[in-house]
Amino acid sequence: MKKRFIAFMLCMAMVFSMTACGGSGSEEKQDAGDNTETDDSGSDVDYIKEKGTLVVGITEFEPMDYKDESGEWIGFDADMAKLVADELGVEAEFVVIDWDTKIMELDSKNIDVVWNGMTLTPEVTSAMECTNAYCNNAQVVVVPEDKKDADLADLTFAVEAGSAGEAAANDKQFQMNAVASQADALMETASGTSDAAIIDLLMAGAMIGEGTSYTNLIHTEELTTEEYGVGCRKGSDLAEYINGIFVKTYEDGRMMEIAETYGVQEAVVEQ
Repeated sequence: MKKRFIAFMLCMAMVFSMTACGGSGSEEKQDAGDNTETDDSGSDVDYIKEKGTLVVGITEFEPMDYKDESGEWIGFDADMAKLVADELGVEAEFVVIDWDTKIMELDSKNIDVVWNGMTLTPEVTSAMECTNAYCNNAQVVVVPEDKKDADLADLTFAVEAGSAGEAAANDKQFQMNAVASQADALMETASGTSDAAIIDLLMAGAMIGEGTSYTNLIHTEELTTEEYGVGCRKGSDLAEYINGIFVKTYEDGRMMEIAETYGVQEAVVEQ
């Protein structure tokens, strides 16, 4: 009888021990979940430093982001992004995105910034934490020389989907074909698939006319004036960090030195 009583007491002790362990494990899981939430809502600057890369969302857009003969991304925006990455102590990684889904790419953390001659439109500034403007720009009409006197209302325009060029075409109620990039819009125009294109003035200056691949294309009317900024996640501290780098590099001359390399110095906004 005494042996049975001792066995019973040992079993009860084991049950209480297992229950206590289970309760401790639940509390640990809850604590881990709380820590994860804190990390997700923290500083973007710290997040980028911790992972070691600044992921930059771009499209191919000379003179802002394009590849050199060795396949490296260069351009005014690309070089400035590399400079900011250096200041953060991380590597710049460039990812070509669908410009029409740039906000989704940013919010899902597939990229950390949208930095590709992005016009500061109301849609952009309401959905992203944007830097101060760093370049002036315009949307311009690009046509083959033999169409320079054509009535714009009679033309079909190639425009980049989700771009300021598309918005300008909509405002003017022009006929248009939406394409993946401004580079594609130029190719459509040069091939005759579209009558004309609407692209950024800075791109037109670098990509069409004498000494380029599109010697027969010219730009005519300026449809809008606008400013470029860098887009970060809404509420991110990264935008203000980049603003600080803009001021620092404008004052020490590095921003203008990069701008002169790509011929956009006249468009740079004083910081």
